[in-house]
Amino acid sequence: MDFNMVGPVMVLAISSIGSCIGCYIAGAASHAVMSRVEEGHGKYIGMSAAPASQSIYGFILMLLMSKAIIAGTLSPVSGIAMGLFAGLAFLASAVFQGKVCATGIQASAKQPAIFGKCFAAVGIIESFALFTFVFSILLL
Repeated sequence: MDFNMVGPVMVLAISSIGSCIGCYIAGAASHAVMSRVEEGHGKYIGMSAAPASQSIYGFILMLLMSKAIIAGTLSPVSGIAMGLFAGLAFLASAVFQGKVCATGIQASAKQPAIFGKCFAAVGIIESFALFTFVFSILLL
C-alpha cells in the first residue's frame, strides 16, 4: 500500500476545511450586517473572504510536499506529520480569523470609521498561518 501522498492531501484537505468554516462564520455575519445597512456591502464581503487564504497556503504546501516526497527528500511518514500539523495550524488560523472577521464586520456596521482598524487583528491571526507556511517550506 502506497502512503506517499497522504501528507500532501492532508494539508490541503484540513486547510480547506478550516477556510470553509472561517468563511462561513464571517459570511454569516456579513449577511446579517448587510440586511441592516444600506451601503458598503463590498467591504463586508471582502472581509468575510479573508479566511480563504489558508486553503491557498495548504494548496501550495501540498504541491511542494508532493515534489519533495517524489524526489526522496521528504519521507512519507514525515509528510504525514507535516501535513497533519500544518493543516491543523491552518485550520485553527482560518476558524479564528473568521471569528475576528465576524466581530470586525459587526463593529464596523455600528462605527464605519473603524473598518480599516479591524484588519489589524485579522492580519495578526493571518501571520500565524504564514509562519506555519514559511517554516514548513524551510523544513522541506
